[in-house]
Amino acid sequence: MRTRSIATLTGLLLGMGALLGCAPAIPVPSERLSPKAEQLAAIAAVKPVPIVSGLKHPWGMAWLPDGQILITERPGRLRLVKNGKLDPKPIEGVTAVSTIAAQQLFATQQGGLLDVAIHPRFAKNRWVYFTYSHGTRNANRTRVARAKFDGKQLDQWQVIFEVAQTKRGGQHFGSRLTWLPDETLLVSIGDGGNPPVKLDGDLIRKQAQNRASHLGKVIRIKDDGSIPADNPFVSTKGAAPAVWSYGHRNIQGMTYDPLRQRVWATEHGSRGGDELNLVQSGKNYGWPVVSFSQEYTSNRAVAPATSAPNMLDPKRVWTPSIAPSGLAIYTGDRIPQWRGNLFAGALVARSIRRLELDAAGNVTAESQIPIGQRVRDVRQGPDGYLYVLTDANSGQLLRLEVDSPKSP
Repeated sequence: MRTRSIATLTGLLLGMGALLGCAPAIPVPSERLSPKAEQLAAIAAVKPVPIVSGLKHPWGMAWLPDGQILITERPGRLRLVKNGKLDPKPIEGVTAVSTIAAQQLFATQQGGLLDVAIHPRFAKNRWVYFTYSHGTRNANRTRVARAKFDGKQLDQWQVIFEVAQTKRGGQHFGSRLTWLPDETLLVSIGDGGNPPVKLDGDLIRKQAQNRASHLGKVIRIKDDGSIPADNPFVSTKGAAPAVWSYGHRNIQGMTYDPLRQRVWATEHGSRGGDELNLVQSGKNYGWPVVSFSQEYTSNRAVAPATSAPNMLDPKRVWTPSIAPSGLAIYTGDRIPQWRGNLFAGALVARSIRRLELDAAGNVTAESQIPIGQRVRDVRQGPDGYLYVLTDANSGQLLRLEVDSPKSP
């Protein structure tokens, strides 16, 4: 059950948190998350090291078994980083006939070529998975496709899933991809957009509570796009069988935690109310029935309450908004003090939030790693470092390094 915030106390804590580079815990507004002295020292020692530059609005990245990195650019290109250098030529097959360009890539506002992930058995089957927005300004949707990559170009492009409902405008495509241990694929789908965008005569954001709709959901599919028999609503009359969780606004950060076997997601609120959620099969996360958000056109709350029975509370709420995008769980040993921590990218806040967790999934401490640029994605590389994509017309791939303490 969600806990209603206390406006005066929350405002006071937000002010204190801003001074300390941290923020209060919500939904427990009386508890402020404050980094310890050693944490603050560690934050100061983190260095964002540029690896490559000149990426045009990069969105997602994935490592190949040989250490090369695939990076999507929102206008519709797939790039390759080899030995720390950006191949100047985009990978062929993304803009070729019979692939995305011929299928109306809708690259405007928040849309375009979005996330990328390789199959868990890529070394054998060579499948690479993509999300992208498809259609026109008046009728568009999120699609999932896969293609085979031979090291030089893509081939055998296949659309394996698409949102059943079309929408207007260029907002809220969601689009993060996350593999589960059973080799099923989670895909986040946005709610379709802000008012006044409508669908079937009502605000489109209400589709997040409609289990017959793909909008405002996390969907779960097999690697060929078919529906797993154990999805939570496969046998529910009037529900879309691909739906795995619902009541989401626009998830742009999602990751699987192999240390604790659970799924985390960050999603955008409206004028605040950004959320960190522990996402579970069949659960309702409340949007837009309950929310900490406010309308863009007024100071009015989006929802009459921040909590309701049978709707799961967020583990963290950010107000003012940080605009979360990109999420990673650190499982490496290069920086041992980070192991088991979540790292949430922030577009508006131009930083990364390091979130420490207890065994129950509660956030026990939060600190901020300044990046100075809009952070679109955060991923752990096979070398044990965290890597960051910055969202700009000339975006960068950064590696987070920590200075070793100096001997006295």
